[in-house]
Amino acid sequence: MTSTAPQALQDRALIEEATKKSGLIWVRGTTGLSRALWHLWVDGAACLVGDGAGEQPLADLGLSDGVITTVIVRSKDKGGRLVAWPARVVETEPGGEAWRTAVDELKGKRLNAPDAESIPERWAAECRVLRLEPVGDATQRPGQMPDDSLAAPALPSPAITLRPMPAALPKLLRRGRKG
Repeated sequence: MTSTAPQALQDRALIEEATKKSGLIWVRGTTGLSRALWHLWVDGAACLVGDGAGEQPLADLGLSDGVITTVIVRSKDKGGRLVAWPARVVETEPGGEAWRTAVDELKGKRLNAPDAESIPERWAAECRVLRLEPVGDATQRPGQMPDDSLAAPALPSPAITLRPMPAALPKLLRRGRKG
């Protein structure tokens, strides 16, 4: 799909602003299911860290250097899909300029890190820091969304209860509201 120059500029602005504002992006790699990943927008790309102890898993998505993947970003206001865009995966070299720039930003936003002071050293030794750089036009955007729901079926889980609600529960719940 090829767009006009104004549309390409609008797509680029939408991709950047939506991705900056969203705390999570959904990444559809070459293998496995799409997964929500935390990230930061740094120097024109969504940067993320993973595959180390205590970090988000990336390996099972098939994200390797040079692979083209799809990034899906939701609207911060409404929570629905806002834009989907193709991205080239760039694996940064630990200690390199792109790696240091990304890590300097990411470490400040990494929540609940057990080793806040030594995050860069641990990430250099154990993790991968990836840049997802936009390539081409947005594949989905307002006015150009698929007609079907795109909802994924729930994954099998032992946490799902298939038994009916106990008959006494509604009465107990109503009684609790009176008091």
